[in-house]
Amino acid sequence: MLKIFISSHGHFASGMKNSVEILSGPKSNITVFDAYIDQDSVQEHLDAFYEKVAENDRVILLSDLYGGSVNQVMYTYLDRPNTTLIAGVNLALVLELAIREEISDKELEELVEQSRTMLRVVEQDKSEVSEDEDFF
Repeated sequence: MLKIFISSHGHFASGMKNSVEILSGPKSNITVFDAYIDQDSVQEHLDAFYEKVAENDRVILLSDLYGGSVNQVMYTYLDRPNTTLIAGVNLALVLELAIREEISDKELEELVEQSRTMLRVVEQDKSEVSEDEDFF
């Protein structure tokens, strides 16, 4: 089974899960930890999370910021079996992962690439000029 652990600075992680569940319904395979809002640590929550991970489960750890303190703690869990860490998470990626029960390394790489395309500057299409504007 695919198990997802999202952690972030502040409430980003719980907000991400909330958004995913609004769009796709409840997700029991997603665990979140909002860091630095109380005295709990990322490490404590990861240890508790891994107590519920079965030997053949695939674990995807998701952090908000590459190189950030949350990501650095999560990095220390990469020696665990079937564990992958992805930093700089966005809703497109979490939503795609949330609807899966399994994922291959190749599929995961494709999802990461696909989620990168969702980050862009959005500009108004100026090629659609009305007829009234042509006369000015």
